[in-house]
Amino acid sequence: MMAVLLLHFVVSFSTKTTTNISTDRSALLALKAHIVSDPRKMLETNWSTATSICNWVGVTCGSRHQRVIALNLSSMLLTGTVPPQIGNLSFLTSLDLTNNIFHGSLPIQLTNLHRLKLINLLWNNFYEEIPSWFDSFPKLQWLILSANNFTGQLPSDLFEHLPKLQILDLGGNELSGKIPLGLFKCKELEYIEFGYNSLEGILPKEIGNLTILNYLSLSGNRIE
Repeated sequence: MMAVLLLHFVVSFSTKTTTNISTDRSALLALKAHIVSDPRKMLETNWSTATSICNWVGVTCGSRHQRVIALNLSSMLLTGTVPPQIGNLSFLTSLDLTNNIFHGSLPIQLTNLHRLKLINLLWNNFYEEIPSWFDSFPKLQWLILSANNFTGQLPSDLFEHLPKLQILDLGGNELSGKIPLGLFKCKELEYIEFGYNSLEGILPKEIGNLTILNYLSLSGNRIE
């Protein structure tokens, strides 16, 4: 009887593990399929179903569960869009797409990634408004969206649920309106870059709540 139970546990665990790894692989292959230009052939030659995804360039897996915990495709000069399947990388803690040519809007399925600590989309062509669902990452420490084409006003509740935020860089976009007061509830903020947008208004006195802030840039805006 014990042997039967043990066999059932092993089979169940193996099936669950395979399914999880398969989910991560499917998500990454969906991303690869949304890449229309890969001039250095980084993904074309390396992201092969013949090898483990944990050996793919830019992919880091956790030692315990062998799930994807970090995706770093920085400076690969990739052109494409981010598919909704990326939201299935449920163990992801770091997403770095710096210095590529990703464009379009960001899929709402990213809100499934509750473990994210870093989002870095620097130097891409993402556009539309920054969605209010960016407050869905309670562990987020770094949010870098600078040098894109984000437009419109910052959602009033954008920073209401980001208690761990330390680095915020939204510089070099086309943002307008006022700085949301919720920002000043992020007591762990050390760095804020709002430079070269079209923000306006008076800098709220609540800035004094950010007692460990050591960098603030408002250059190129209309903030008094």
